[in-house]
Amino acid sequence: MTHATDWTTPAEASHFATTPRYAETRAYLERLVAAAPNVLHLSRFGVSPEGRDLMLVVASRGGEFTPEKARASGKQIFLLQAGIHAGEIEGKDAGLMLLRDIAVTGKPPHLLDKTILVYLPIFNVDGHENASPYNRINQDGPAEMGFRATAQNLNLNRDYLKADAPEMRAWLAMFGAWLPDLFVDVHTTDGADYRYDLTWYTEDWGPLDAGVKAWQDKALKNSIFPQVEKHGHLLAPYLELRDHRDIAKGIENFGSGSRFSTGYVALNNRAAVLVETHMLKPYEVRVRATYDLVAAILAYLGEHPHELRDAVAAADRAVVARAAHGGASLPILYQTSAKSVPFALKGVAYTQTPSEISGDVWTQYDPAQPKDMEIPNWRDLDVAKRVPLPAAYLVPAGWPQIIEKLREHGIAFETLRNGVTLDVQRYRLDEPHWAAAPFEGRLMLNLFDARIEDARGVGFAPGSAIVALDQRGANVIVNLLEPEAPDSLVRWGFFNAIFEQKESGDARVLEKLARDMLARDPALKREFEARLANDAAFAADPYARLEFFYRRSPWYAQQRVGLYPVARLDGAALARARAGQ
Repeated sequence: MTHATDWTTPAEASHFATTPRYAETRAYLERLVAAAPNVLHLSRFGVSPEGRDLMLVVASRGGEFTPEKARASGKQIFLLQAGIHAGEIEGKDAGLMLLRDIAVTGKPPHLLDKTILVYLPIFNVDGHENASPYNRINQDGPAEMGFRATAQNLNLNRDYLKADAPEMRAWLAMFGAWLPDLFVDVHTTDGADYRYDLTWYTEDWGPLDAGVKAWQDKALKNSIFPQVEKHGHLLAPYLELRDHRDIAKGIENFGSGSRFSTGYVALNNRAAVLVETHMLKPYEVRVRATYDLVAAILAYLGEHPHELRDAVAAADRAVVARAAHGGASLPILYQTSAKSVPFALKGVAYTQTPSEISGDVWTQYDPAQPKDMEIPNWRDLDVAKRVPLPAAYLVPAGWPQIIEKLREHGIAFETLRNGVTLDVQRYRLDEPHWAAAPFEGRLMLNLFDARIEDARGVGFAPGSAIVALDQRGANVIVNLLEPEAPDSLVRWGFFNAIFEQKESGDARVLEKLARDMLARDPALKREFEARLANDAAFAADPYARLEFFYRRSPWYAQQRVGLYPVARLDGAALARARAGQ
């Protein structure tokens, strides 16, 4: 029987053989809050499709339990997230232990003196309850683990920009309200065996402000991570194997990106850390490594109470000011650098033998035999695509679902009260190619040709949204609305309808149209004849031959196939749009 004064967490009580289910986790949190109501507050920020509350715990010595009070306090805000992949649940059990120690037993004093901790114990609550011993074949405990995806079979850690899941839309509202200075997302690895208890990834590439990056280097890499190692853990940057069969061939930067939690948070000018405990370490080791990391972060924030808050505030100001200067650009696509750097790996011995089962190599590790190796690390990302930034985007009123998506991300926009006619830039998207199979519930548009066109006298109806870039979330806006961004709404299929041809011509009419066009245009005649001579499939297809002419006619142009409806506005067009209201 557990007594009221027994604050052993459920995982500790099982000697970390198991992790508590949702109801048991909630009951323990409610006990903690009842014991320390001046320090802890439990609320919900949403409801899952299966009807479970998305729980949120705020830990604060000054009773700043709302976003408004937290910001007014001037304290740094730290958001700790667990269970976005519900089988990777160390963050939940580490968080329960830490809240107990902070609020009830008082073991680590002063951790909340200068910081407010916002703790999300289980993000994917429905997946958490879909528990089984067979959910994660690669992982050493606990005995039963939650499932990676939600009740709708969506991976929340691919959903940050498209926000299809109800849980994610609730998360976006919560994040926009709190706007934490630091975000930590706790996961468990897949992959190879090695001696590290915990690996990490920070968003050192991409549009994250240089001052926030500098804080990450100083605080995390130079102070916090070494402090965690003093507790007996080994830490390393995230180890993404270049060849899954042979760790000696090196590691590479997996690129993160805006569909992932830390990539999205970095777009919002905040520091972000991906934590990946090592799947093959005992569950207790993984939980305690997470505990020690979070405690070390809180200690550092307490010792440096203004550093990160000042860096984040400066980053927000810089993004807003960038729009006023004009002429700026933003990287939207990256590629792994061709140049590697050496990495000193604390690995273990392994063998590779030919497999008669797979016909490939079977790699087997021996964790009892440490092995140090120097391996190549393709660490850096190079910019592959950079876009010049407009003063604003304009989303036509006919696309209310896109305007709603902006609202979900907390993006500020102005709504046209009157129709306006503007000179703008628009994208023409040609040669679309979609994925052969669905990914996260959608058929992604993987390839297309994009070119910008100047368009004069374009009309926009009342209800259209002016989305200016002089706001904190400008980097999010660009990654949503620039078609070539890797997680743009175009890529995720929100604009698939623009590629559909709705009208066509009868063959009898197109026969005459073709003859008229050939008679008027010698260059077109030469192009047609060259196509016939060089493209056998085209020459053998009567439909394609007639379509050749239809697609070069004003009847086809009127359909605007491939014309991206979101316009780019320069400063003059933005001023005219606002004046037209």
